[in-house]
Amino acid sequence: MSGQAPMQKIRDYERVVEERPDSAVAHYNLALAWTRRGRVQRAEKEYLRALELDPDLVEAWVNLGGVRLLQWNFPAAVEALEEAVKRRPDLAVAHYNLGQAWLYLGEAEKVIACNRRVIELQPANGAAHYFLAVGLLATGEVEEARRELSRAMAHGHRPSPEFLRKLEQEEMKARRGHEGIAVEFILPGRETRDDQRD
Repeated sequence: MSGQAPMQKIRDYERVVEERPDSAVAHYNLALAWTRRGRVQRAEKEYLRALELDPDLVEAWVNLGGVRLLQWNFPAAVEALEEAVKRRPDLAVAHYNLGQAWLYLGEAEKVIACNRRVIELQPANGAAHYFLAVGLLATGEVEEARRELSRAMAHGHRPSPEFLRKLEQEEMKARRGHEGIAVEFILPGRETRDDQRD
């Protein structure tokens, strides 16, 4: 079916679904075609049907989570993506998308955990390093956030200007917090003023 116009592909996949209504793969292919057309509600319906027929079709769980992210339905995205990682714990895209859902739900610790897992599976994933930095900054781990940002950039990921501003603000706050502490270094062979008075 490659090389066809998108709507023709959809009609062809719909015909396959009519011919084989109990085929999870047929429903999955139709859902994928709807996803590519940006028709996420229709896609969601077909992914759900595919999963009714085959609950272990991991790709359908991942893409169901993806279309739910596109609909800003983050709790439902989490449900689908958790099913995917339960079935395939080595699937980096599922962990990454799950981290994105947790990001929008404001769950920084879970964002960190998901992106650490992606990095275990794909050490050169710049986006995972970046979103790990985002989660770390949200939990106050400023130095580690800076390190992960450096790794993200080394792997070609460009941070948002807003994140850079926030990181710089937090770094300045951390430096100011140390400014009030008086530290005196005594060099060997030199006396302090107190020592001179004795």
